[in-house]
Amino acid sequence: MASKDVHFWKEAIHDEIDSIMHNNTWVLADLSLGCKALGCKWILKRKMKVDGTIDKYKARFLIQGFRQKEGIDFFDTYAPVARISTIRLLLALTAIHNLVIHQMDVKTAFLDGDLDEEMYMKQPEGFVMPGNEHKVCKLKKSLYGLKQAPKQWHQKFDDVVLSNGFALNQADKCVYSKFDTFGKGVMICLYVDDMLIFGTDLEEVDKTKKFLSSSFDMKDMGEVEIILGIRIRKGNNGISTSQSHYIEKILKKFNFENCSPVSTPIDPSLKLLPN
Repeated sequence: MASKDVHFWKEAIHDEIDSIMHNNTWVLADLSLGCKALGCKWILKRKMKVDGTIDKYKARFLIQGFRQKEGIDFFDTYAPVARISTIRLLLALTAIHNLVIHQMDVKTAFLDGDLDEEMYMKQPEGFVMPGNEHKVCKLKKSLYGLKQAPKQWHQKFDDVVLSNGFALNQADKCVYSKFDTFGKGVMICLYVDDMLIFGTDLEEVDKTKKFLSSSFDMKDMGEVEIILGIRIRKGNNGISTSQSHYIEKILKKFNFENCSPVSTPIDPSLKLLPN
């Protein structure tokens, strides 16, 4: 709060609190006998673009889930994510069938999961309700930091998408498809809160975007540029993928950006036989 960017941080914090309140994540209540209220904290981060400029200021409100007790506060925690080989396969299909690929991001994915357990949390710093200082937040929805948050979010997304006529892919539980009798339709590939939408045409993609935006708080990122550190470029002669900017980021992180590159990572004298 003492930095020169204070205005941007305050805006990001209010955006996050607005999302939480809009979602009815908690209600103020008295702490039940024998229960403990978990702590919470703010995480502030600058999101950067590929060219190194600031994309946005991001504030994330977290509950201290490391204090949860298994079998009381949570049970299962796992959630599937799309395999990288699935994404490559879908990109290959896009090149073959000339599909449209768009990208969407769920703004506050983990806030959408419904909570089954009885959980309490202290009121967030800077947003303690006057006159109710002694009360705690009784959680109705999951929050970032909760052990079961990924599972609850995936379950919610699964229920919403499948009830809208999409079919679940049996080889990868994060791929959903919906096609009509004429072969027109879309495939959704989900990786936590990032999703790729592969459509036979723009109209089908837009219909899917509309449906997703009516169910969740979504950010439309238009045609795909980057997913999981992979830059995707669509040209006339197919699709190219590259991780150069991700590699540069890693080299910079470990102070190796000035190291000498080599043309090939294997012995150039090695003779490769045709398979």
